[in-house]
Amino acid sequence: MEKFLNLPVEKQNIIIDAALKNFAVHGYKKTSISDIASSAGISKAMVFHYFGTKKELYVYLVNMCVGSISTEVVEKFDESITDLFDRIAYTSKLKMNLMKKRPYVSSFIQSAYFENDDEVKEELKTIFSKGDGRTIGKKMAFDGADFSKFKDDVDPNLVMNMIDWISEGYMSKMAGVGESDLDELYKVFEECLKLFRRNFYK
Repeated sequence: MEKFLNLPVEKQNIIIDAALKNFAVHGYKKTSISDIASSAGISKAMVFHYFGTKKELYVYLVNMCVGSISTEVVEKFDESITDLFDRIAYTSKLKMNLMKKRPYVSSFIQSAYFENDDEVKEELKTIFSKGDGRTIGKKMAFDGADFSKFKDDVDPNLVMNMIDWISEGYMSKMAGVGESDLDELYKVFEECLKLFRRNFYK
């Protein structure tokens, strides 16, 4: 790992992005080091040289992504926002800014969250027990939100689940798209939130 970290940041990013993309699309088992090496434009031997094994690379990526989400989303979240939909919009904007830096973070974390390959599942269980992009985002939006604005017959938990499903769909569409497309998709997501606000608030 030290050899990898000694590489220029630009070279590190090429390898990381190639690995994130392949694992996100194909999952752990079906992704080969050859696939990653080919996408990164380096030899298979160099990937092994930097990471040792596919498992070490995968676990490194999961830890890196969880750390990035913590740094870019959790630490920058504005706790003073109390409106649920404003909180969701703000959190989504922070995630989108992260995706502009690393387009496949969200889809990779989503894929890793459901990964059950015996080779990595125990490590994933340990990492995700501390929180991940999916659970952290939902917790941040919900904790401290003002639910008094909802109509009496509306269950905020159900609304949150609906938004969660929509968010997952948008995040999967965002993976790998250009910056202008990210901004356009975010505008559509904001319109969905406005629709929810009009229909579910008093």
